[in-house]
Amino acid sequence: MHSPEPVHVMIKRLPHGLDLPLPDYATAGAAGMDVVSAEDVELAPGARHAIATGLAMAIPPGFEIQVRPRSGLALNYGISVPNTPGTIDSDYRGELKVILINHGTAPFSVRRGDRVAQIVLAPVTRASWLEVEALDETARGEGGFGSTGGLAALPG
Repeated sequence: MHSPEPVHVMIKRLPHGLDLPLPDYATAGAAGMDVVSAEDVELAPGARHAIATGLAMAIPPGFEIQVRPRSGLALNYGISVPNTPGTIDSDYRGELKVILINHGTAPFSVRRGDRVAQIVLAPVTRASWLEVEALDETARGEGGFGSTGGLAALPG
């Protein structure tokens, strides 16, 4: 179920993005909006690049935009967003850029207008620290990485 009313986000097309589509939901049930590249880039295996989108926005206070990879690019070509999800803060007014990385074995061409990522508008809850001398006990305790189990084929 979606929120009852859309949250309005001011968006500005930059000169190099005037002819490109605004981010949009591909289907009625989509959580993320596809965002497209405003430039041509060749990504060598292992390479990273901040892809220009030609867009800037004013995200309302109390929200962030999360930048996420497109599953088809990840599965088919090894193309991902290395800091997933990337966060665009509500006070940032610069160009939205999508950091892509090529985890694949072949060069990957990004062409102007290609869908390169998804963006999701998400609410932000701000924390307030309450410093204490001790924390409550739990069944897990201080168990860290892998302490709650793993794959059946792995020990522990």
